[in-house]
Amino acid sequence: MKSDVNSLLVAGTTSDAGKSVLVAALCRWLSRRGARVAPFKAQNMSNNSVVTTSGGEIGRAQAVQAMAAGVESDVRFNPVLLKPGSDRTSQVVVLGRVAGEATALSYRERKAELLHTVTATLSELRSEYDYVICEGAGSPAEINLRAQDIANMGLARAAELPVLVVGDIDRGGVFAQLFGTLALLDPADQALVSGFVVNKFRGEPELLTPGLRELGELTGRTVHGVLPWSEELWLDAEDSLSYVADGVVGRPAPPVGEQWLRVAVPRLPRVSNATDVEALAAEPGVSVRFVTEPSRIADADLVVLPGSKSTVADLDWLRRTGLAEAVLEHAAAGLPVLGICGGFQMLGKRIVDHVESGAEIDALGLLDMEIEFETAKTLGNPTGIALRQPVSGYEIHHGRVRRPPETDPLVLLPDGNGEGALHGSVAGTHWHGLFENDAFRRDFLERAARIAGRTGFRVAADTSFAELRRVQLDLLGDMVEHHLDTDALLRLLDRGVPAGLPRVSSGLVSP
Repeated sequence: MKSDVNSLLVAGTTSDAGKSVLVAALCRWLSRRGARVAPFKAQNMSNNSVVTTSGGEIGRAQAVQAMAAGVESDVRFNPVLLKPGSDRTSQVVVLGRVAGEATALSYRERKAELLHTVTATLSELRSEYDYVICEGAGSPAEINLRAQDIANMGLARAAELPVLVVGDIDRGGVFAQLFGTLALLDPADQALVSGFVVNKFRGEPELLTPGLRELGELTGRTVHGVLPWSEELWLDAEDSLSYVADGVVGRPAPPVGEQWLRVAVPRLPRVSNATDVEALAAEPGVSVRFVTEPSRIADADLVVLPGSKSTVADLDWLRRTGLAEAVLEHAAAGLPVLGICGGFQMLGKRIVDHVESGAEIDALGLLDMEIEFETAKTLGNPTGIALRQPVSGYEIHHGRVRRPPETDPLVLLPDGNGEGALHGSVAGTHWHGLFENDAFRRDFLERAARIAGRTGFRVAADTSFAELRRVQLDLLGDMVEHHLDTDALLRLLDRGVPAGLPRVSSGLVSP
């Protein structure tokens, strides 16, 4: 596949090395230069996803990268999305729509077909945009997977993309990461690796100079810059694994009033759209913590049960860990509980699931409703009124709720019907993204604080989640401008892979 439109691939030495962030940063930088730019991730494995305006599902990271680029999300930005339901199986989403389930082994048989989809989609984007910034998946040096790769060097070879490899120095061993990644690649793949970027550096950049110089001498490739560690960058994590168990989300600002509001979020094994609670964490005086043991629930004012890709299995985990009983005790004390999507489904009386788990089980019984899973997935970007405030959100779920008429909805829909439930101190909704609605979030937190008896808590009147995200995206653009060799990056985009890059020996690859 060839194209006159300029592209490059950002690969990483490991998962969470900074690929998603660097792609978003490059998109922001190029967009601010006046270019029309699109992100692209051929294959993403994540349970954090969003619904595009066309009604298709893509990875959340690509939606954020689209925001950075100043363009609407498009299913072509992430043509293949894998949503793990267990350690062995994943739901396969192709161009925004479910295309069956797959195991690691059965998925390999689909790779040739999917590579055609991926390359054709990338070709379309390259014909429509000035630049397409592609993101790899995991590491390109996973040599056990190389033969069927469609996201890293397999894509780079098919599309003739120059490759930037980014390494996370905060983990330690970044020089070995970068050198080893290159050295494990076969000669044809090595020929596309055009440079390196070091990410998350704390300290004086001059300390790195000898190592950067020697890495260049050993590999014949340039390190195109060192991105600093930034405490301000915490929104929109690419993967739920980025959330540390029993760890605080974000950078909590001091309370406006006299008291904090403490929020506990059970860190489900198959948590999906964990980013829903980030907007709560953006509020001054709100401490949001992912938890894995019951004592954290006892200390909380508000409990939020997040989404799940495997609702029945995660509810079983809640019970085995004692967290389910802690949630029930919290609700019995009259303290607020909110369930989102899968978490909402757990709050009902019964779950009938012949789609994901094949099971029928009793749920927590905090809301008078039953859930029945259907094969067709609900995808949408609905609007409505919640707590008297206009709201919008997005839906991604198989479960359908059966709710008695006497249960109040959390959201009133434009057609007069309701969505979700609001019963005393317990609430739930299938909608993701509700807390990104500033007025609703403030009213919800005030209500939760009142129910929890936190009379000294005051919600800030001026927190704008959209503005906070804009500031972070601009910070990413600034980091590219100030810390990377932008002339070298433009040469890669405009001219492609530099000529004469040497091969590096690892003992597995002959020089």
